[in-house]
Amino acid sequence: MQQLFCVYILTNKKRGVLYTGKSNSLIKRIHQHKNKEADGFTKKYQLTRLVYYEAHESATVATHREKCIKEWKREWKIRLIEELNPEWRDLYEDICK
Repeated sequence: MQQLFCVYILTNKKRGVLYTGKSNSLIKRIHQHKNKEADGFTKKYQLTRLVYYEAHESATVATHREKCIKEWKREWKIRLIEELNPEWRDLYEDICK
């Protein structure tokens, strides 16, 4: 089984505070955010809603993509989310299936 490296965006509500991160174990990482097991920005702003993610085959590509998205203007990030998730649904349940 090939390992995938995911870039993801979390929020606290539709068009709320945004956080971009990456992980090689997306389900585990989002679980940690939801249970406030990771101190820092996501815990402070209660960012527990997974609204976007994309998978990559290498850590190098995922890291580059994460850095690019982090540098984007907020409106570009919102457009990215709304292209695939216009309702801003929490996608966590989907990835757990």
